[in-house]
Amino acid sequence: MRRIFQKAFGLHFLGNTSVRTKLLLVALVPFLTVLPILFSLISYWGVAYYDRLLTFKVSSDLTVAHEYFIHVREKIGLDVSSLGESHPFVMSVRDGDHANLQKMLLEKKQTLGLDFLNLLDMNGRVLASSSGVSRTLGSSNAHWPVVRSSLLGEKSTGIDIYSEEQLRAISDKAVRQAYIELVNTPNATPTKKTAEKSGMVIHSTTPVRDTDGTLMGVLEGGTLLNQNLDFVDTINSLVYADGSLPEGSGGTATLFIDDVRIATNVRLFGNKRALGTRASQIVRNYVLNDGKTWLDRAFVVSDWYISAYEPISDSFGNRVGMLYVGYLEAPFRQAKETAIALLAGLFTLIGIGGVYFSLRVARDIYGPLTSMKRTMAEVEQGNMSARTGGTQTRDELGTLSHHLDELLDTVQKQNAELKAWGDQLDRKVIERTIELEKTNKLLVKAQQQLVLAEKLAAIGEITAGVAHEINNPVAVLQGNLDVLRDTLGVAAKPVQGELRLMDQQIHRINTIVTKLLQFASPGEFAGYVEAIAVDEVVVDTLVLVRHLLNQSNIDVVHNRHATLAVHINRGELQQVLINLFTNAVHAMKNGGRLTIESRDWIDDAGARGVTINVIDTGAGIKKEDQARIFDAFFTTKRQGGTGLGLSISYTLVARYGGTITVKSEEGVGTEFTVRLLA
Repeated sequence: MRRIFQKAFGLHFLGNTSVRTKLLLVALVPFLTVLPILFSLISYWGVAYYDRLLTFKVSSDLTVAHEYFIHVREKIGLDVSSLGESHPFVMSVRDGDHANLQKMLLEKKQTLGLDFLNLLDMNGRVLASSSGVSRTLGSSNAHWPVVRSSLLGEKSTGIDIYSEEQLRAISDKAVRQAYIELVNTPNATPTKKTAEKSGMVIHSTTPVRDTDGTLMGVLEGGTLLNQNLDFVDTINSLVYADGSLPEGSGGTATLFIDDVRIATNVRLFGNKRALGTRASQIVRNYVLNDGKTWLDRAFVVSDWYISAYEPISDSFGNRVGMLYVGYLEAPFRQAKETAIALLAGLFTLIGIGGVYFSLRVARDIYGPLTSMKRTMAEVEQGNMSARTGGTQTRDELGTLSHHLDELLDTVQKQNAELKAWGDQLDRKVIERTIELEKTNKLLVKAQQQLVLAEKLAAIGEITAGVAHEINNPVAVLQGNLDVLRDTLGVAAKPVQGELRLMDQQIHRINTIVTKLLQFASPGEFAGYVEAIAVDEVVVDTLVLVRHLLNQSNIDVVHNRHATLAVHINRGELQQVLINLFTNAVHAMKNGGRLTIESRDWIDDAGARGVTINVIDTGAGIKKEDQARIFDAFFTTKRQGGTGLGLSISYTLVARYGGTITVKSEEGVGTEFTVRLLA
């Protein structure tokens, strides 16, 4: 048997190996295998979790930048609509006073910080403009979706890309502001362009109505974002306030037309901003071509950043640019590498210390064994006076060495007597051996029963103790979570999903604790017994699991044939049904039918009651698992199961003289039958 075991585990080569070698292997193998594996697992999980935290932070930063971008657009839209609805402006439009309108548009453009304001007629042609009549008079802007929307009577604000000619109609300053020479950027998409001449404009329009509500025209305004450094600096100050990043890191924000930086606080060198540099080809394809949000590390100009890019679409629905925020990766990478190095050093020290200690212990074990082996070899060769001489250790090996010497002394003295009594002793040994084998068999059976009883008692005590200990911190967590939600109020809205998830997990802990307590002390959970109609309880229970049934697209059939009332606690019967229904839902992940049937029964002895059959069309239960499904802590669910549901249900039903049985076929479904006494 030993040879089979050694061969099965690849240990047959140890059969002729010395004890010293085996002790060295026992001492060294755990430290040379377990510690490296443990270090690798901890490093892998730690790095993965650390990277997820960095990505989560940059995702939150992008959300803040996105909200500010929307806020700026809404503010410009509000400014334009306020002017278009003002009484003096409406009166000037109605009177056709173009000179006054020209003056008013120029003044409001400067006051509101806009780059242009135009009054359009009902065909979208320019009637008056802050840019000067000679530039824009008579030109039509009806091709813009935001203008067409206001011609239909609706306010509209969006992002539009103006060509060089369209910018020139606004002003020469706008052309100069939009013009950005491209900088050769590694990893960017190849291009023949040498400069970016188009401009990204926050484009807003509002209908101009007479006092009687008649639509007289459209007021159009906008702000050019190219080289709008205040815009990106404000985003950066909002997202990366002082102290929000570790020393050595820095936050950046950027606005792109296509993949070209038109407004950024990323630096090339010194205080020179990286205007005209371009995003890498992989980022451009991911964000602009695929329309996805990039949340990962990316090479930005000259270094690696934890980056977030989201696409910007114009009023036509085309992806025309990107909004970016990110922070320098180097300090975080150095911190991560330092942590891994410290962890490696710690594991190395632990390994060296463990190996040293193990070798010392192995030597203390090997010394006495070597001495005893040498003594026994001399005795076998006929030297009955050979002795170990004892050892200085006071452990079991030292005692064994001392007893070996005493034994050899006794053997030497009684050798003659033993030879004379040999035959008699042989017979007695045979008889005693037979008796000992019988006794050992009885002892093994008794030990097995005792171990099983002790294990069950220990599990009950430990389970009850652990469950009660968990309840206190869970109550503190729930209380503090409620205080946190009340204290934050509206400010908790951004993390409402996380708070709700914490509530769900706390509720799950409470459910598991309750199941553990029921398993440990089922008698303490016995409830009030009453005569109830099982179909009413079935209906109430289906209401409780309705959301699970709807989510899994499961049809429910309830056949009511029971007329007798059963004596059981209503809540405990409901708990049994919830466990059975929930298991059925989990078995039908792709939908199916759940059938519940109730019937009266009466046996030959005159006893009567009700059976409840719960039938699903799920995956079924393996034959080898059917005999264990009512065992505590046995579960076939890969995750989320405690293995207590059916065990508790079995105990609850048995408490009232009932039974639960199961029939199942893989690929066909499962039927649980609950039999209750009336």
